[in-house]
Amino acid sequence: MATDPRFFTTAEPQDLASIAAAAGLALPPGADAGAQFTGVGSLAGAAPTEVSFLDNRRYRDALRATRAGLVLVPPAFASDVPAGSLGLVAPQAYLGFIRIARLFHPEPAPQPGIHPSAVVAPDAVVGEGTEIGPCAVIGAAARIGARCIIGPHVVIGPGVEIGDDCRLHPHCSVSHAVLGRGVVLHPGARIGQEGFGFVPTPEGRFETAPQLGRVILGEAVEVGANSCIDRGGQEDTVIGPGTRLDNLVQVGHNVRTGRGCILVAQSGISGSTVLGDYVAVAAQAGLTGHLDIGSKARIGAQAGVINDVPPGADVLGSPAWPIRETWRAIAALKRLAAGKDADGTAGRAGAAKTE
Repeated sequence: MATDPRFFTTAEPQDLASIAAAAGLALPPGADAGAQFTGVGSLAGAAPTEVSFLDNRRYRDALRATRAGLVLVPPAFASDVPAGSLGLVAPQAYLGFIRIARLFHPEPAPQPGIHPSAVVAPDAVVGEGTEIGPCAVIGAAARIGARCIIGPHVVIGPGVEIGDDCRLHPHCSVSHAVLGRGVVLHPGARIGQEGFGFVPTPEGRFETAPQLGRVILGEAVEVGANSCIDRGGQEDTVIGPGTRLDNLVQVGHNVRTGRGCILVAQSGISGSTVLGDYVAVAAQAGLTGHLDIGSKARIGAQAGVINDVPPGADVLGSPAWPIRETWRAIAALKRLAAGKDADGTAGRAGAAKTE
């Protein structure tokens, strides 16, 4: 199915040489470097003038049947490319495809200027080439870098600093924060609001602790729709460069992540927990506060993490255990439910059923 031009910027047709260069791949011997292609598509839906890819053996049959004119494939699947298609061998086929797709469908460029309905404080600084959309609000002494896109109804609080080439989609709010270059906030993201810090009083009420820190988003951080990152209580909340938050993620006050972390949908990180570099937290996982999660650790879906996790460890379950222990426990539980002892023989429950 062709990409709908109402929603996506579409470039002119591209020749094979440009496509290969975008993916960082070499052309096969004898290939026509000037051959033209019009876009990208799936193996099942691509036309003879479009580019597709394979990176999962489940789709091997789809590759053999594809009509795509050009297909990126790992070396192991090069022989499965049909006669009517040209195969480009790529060690990371999906990565190459992403770069080609971006060639055909580049991000919209900013339309420099400030919409008449936007409210911009007189002492705010807006960088060259930046677009400020309808009904956006830019607070006093805020600083916005060059070539940014500030979407409709975005609210940027007083003193906030935003680096060059950032994209803030509609209805984001940012306060008490410093954003590095190339940060992307998807619709409804909330950055810098008060953290969840309070103390019960003798009268049975709650006294809110002043939240006096900031949020620091490193270069190329991306925050999904309706995700929230609270500002620090007395220190800063820091999200390391290149980290990605999916939609509906909660990051509490004083949390610090390293570089390149991934936080998947509906996961939550409680206050003052520290993540090393390249930590992955799967969907609906919850981490309690004041933990230390080592670099390259992986937290499984719906895990409940209440203890520190060493570097490189995989944990799963609630409470979270090392993944092999979790699977052994699940297997033992299944045996018990089936009325069997650990050695597989009928246990008391099984024996009772036969009496």
